[in-house]
This record gives sequence, structure tokens and C-alpha cells, in this order.
Amino acid sequence: MSNTAMSDASGTGSNSLAGKWALVTGAARRVGAEIATTLHTQGAGVAIHYRGSADHALALTKQLNDRRPDSALAVQADLVQTSQLGGLIDAVIAHAGRLDILINNASSFYPTPLASITEAQWTDLIGTNLKAPLFLSQAALPHLKATRGVIINIVDIHAVRPLRDHTAYGAAKAGLAFLTRALARDLAPDIRVNGVAPGAILWPDGGVTDSMRDTVLRQIPLKRVGEPADIATCVLYLARDAGYVTGQIIAVDGGRSAGW
Repeated sequence: MSNTAMSDASGTGSNSLAGKWALVTGAARRVGAEIATTLHTQGAGVAIHYRGSADHALALTKQLNDRRPDSALAVQADLVQTSQLGGLIDAVIAHAGRLDILINNASSFYPTPLASITEAQWTDLIGTNLKAPLFLSQAALPHLKATRGVIINIVDIHAVRPLRDHTAYGAAKAGLAFLTRALARDLAPDIRVNGVAPGAILWPDGGVTDSMRDTVLRQIPLKRVGEPADIATCVLYLARDAGYVTGQIIAVDGGRSAGW
């Protein structure tokens, strides 16, 4: 087999995602919506998962289908409920007939000071940030093997360096970082598994104080927060262009993790 043929067979010979399908969890809003839109712009069909943001998910699905008919699908599931994950994958396969890219983006994020943390908070944070990516990857496994596909987990720079009063969230993301590397070893050579670790990209929905904002900006060598497109373009690289990259977690944080 020629080098070109070998490259095409492994899915790395073309920079087009045309004909491929991606499932992006938590894709109705914010970073997830940007990831879905970016992959779609590069030719992929996208399944837009949502839990409660139906209006946003359906609006994005319509927008993408208006650009390219039958190229987007909205799918609802509560990812903490493991029993729903198989049905989520089945819905994508029933519509698209294949799955090439799984983006585990959905996440819960809020503080849990030790004095007040509850078991329900632990269950939610571990469930969305660690348990769901594991069992959704399991549900998607035969389909990703069939397409020699890709799993990309959205981790966090705070998986390595703790964020004050976010003990449960940080533990979950640290587990997701380990899961990324472990699955990369276990699923090779059929499936590549990588992660993206965002820094300050979007401020939380509830906002932050001026003092908190100034503190974060002082820690970023590039002296600004990032944008959802910064995460989406890194995901695109890992999904489309990084045929010899697996088991890696790329920080997209303006240099913050280099030494703050």
C-alpha cells in the first residue's frame, strides 16, 4: 500500500471532515456551541446534545441545517443518568449512520467549600465531569472503532492546580485527565483520545468581581481571557489534523499554567 493510501485509510490523509459525524455534549451554548459550529463549518455533521437548554439547541440546529440541509441534529439526555447514554448514541446512529468524533464537553461548575459540600453536589460534579465521559465513551465504542474515530475530552487547567473551594470539581477534572490518558492507551490503535484544558475563556454565568477578574488577568502572560473559538480550533486540530497525536492534553490558557 502506498503512503497516500495508508494515510487515507487511517483518516489522516485529508483535511476535510465531510461525511463525518460528531457528537458534542453540552453543545447548546457557550464553548460547546462554538465547537459544534466550527466542526460543522469544516464539513462535519454534528449532533448537538443538551440537557435543559432546548431552545438554544434547537435554534443552533436550525441555523446549521439552514446552511447545509440534514447536517445537524439536536439530542436530549441527562448525562448523569447512565441509562440514557445508550439511547443518546442510538439516536445519533439512527440519524447519521455513523459516529466519528465524540466531544465530552458538558460540565457542571460551581464552588463546593468543604464545610458545606453535599453528597448531591459531589454526585453532580463527578457525574457530569467524569462519570458521563467514561460511560458515554463506552456506549460509543463500537461505532468509534468502526470509523477509527476520535474522543476529545474538555478538561481544565485546574485539573492540575487546584482552584480554591472547588474541591469536587477539581477532583472530577483530574480524574478526566487520567481517563483521557488511560483510554488513549486502551483504545489505540483504533481510536485516538486527547484532551483540551481551557484556562479563562468565558467568565461564569454568574459573573465575577473586579478583584477576581484582575487576579486572573495578572496570572495570564497574554494579559487577556480567551474566546470559545480558541478552544474550538484546538478541538478541530485534534479531530482533523493530529493523526499521530493521542494521550495528550493541550492547555489553551494564554500561558497561565506555565507558571502562575
